[in-house]
Amino acid sequence: MKIAFIGLGNMGAPMAANLSKAGHEVTGFDVAGATAEGVGTAASGPEAATGADVVITMLPNGQILRSVAAEVIPAMSPGAVLLDCSTVDVESARAVADQAAEAGLGALDAPVSGGIGGASGGTLTFMVGGSDEAFAKARPLFDIMGQKAVHCGPSGNGQAAKICNNMILGVTMIATCEAFALADKLGLSREAMFDVVSTSSGYSWSMNAYCPAPGVGPQSPADNGYKPGFAAELMLKDLGLSQQAAEAADADTPMGQRALELYRAFVEDEGGTGRDFSAMLPRFEKRGRG
Repeated sequence: MKIAFIGLGNMGAPMAANLSKAGHEVTGFDVAGATAEGVGTAASGPEAATGADVVITMLPNGQILRSVAAEVIPAMSPGAVLLDCSTVDVESARAVADQAAEAGLGALDAPVSGGIGGASGGTLTFMVGGSDEAFAKARPLFDIMGQKAVHCGPSGNGQAAKICNNMILGVTMIATCEAFALADKLGLSREAMFDVVSTSSGYSWSMNAYCPAPGVGPQSPADNGYKPGFAAELMLKDLGLSQQAAEAADADTPMGQRALELYRAFVEDEGGTGRDFSAMLPRFEKRGRG
């Protein structure tokens, strides 16, 4: 396929490089001038999108997605697919999909899970919203960039799945960190805590696969000074999107709201920027009941 890739940051660049390595003709554009291995360079988004079978975007937020879509959709050929892999608000995803449909294009919102390591290794999971036809056209690309692509329904549902998943992740990580800090103060060793919880009813991905306590369980960012695998500020962004969606849908999400408040304090007031989201554990270690 002829592919345009707009947004060659930490995630986009390795994703584009993997498509090129697989034999696709990939042309990239990044507003900051970033490039990717094996990927051609265009002078603008519309130039990259002209004649492309699929235009992939990996962008920071919904406002930028709307702006880029307004530029590239007029340059795209009828029948082409606009595949957005950014994590944005559901409303923006659906607005862009409507704009694409009016221009005779397919549209998919396909946010990812797996981080920079998954982007580099081609092991991302894609949560995809959009038509069956557009999903079928993009499927071979998902197979190159990732290990799994789940079609979640119509446009916007990919974003809905991502923010619901990450709301659970944010809440369970906080609970896991709270429990380790409590165990410390009760004189329970972290190894004993892990051995019990990881095989009992409190087990979770946050405990079993991404344990926030260094030296316990499989290797995780906690074992590397909390250098981010998933930065706290990205968790804050996703929790913000979850609560924006909850407000729009009139959904009661008190745990999601409280997780947002805690991560906001951690990132904005407590030095959490640039640290992994599991660095909530040393935060709780230092705090007392008051």
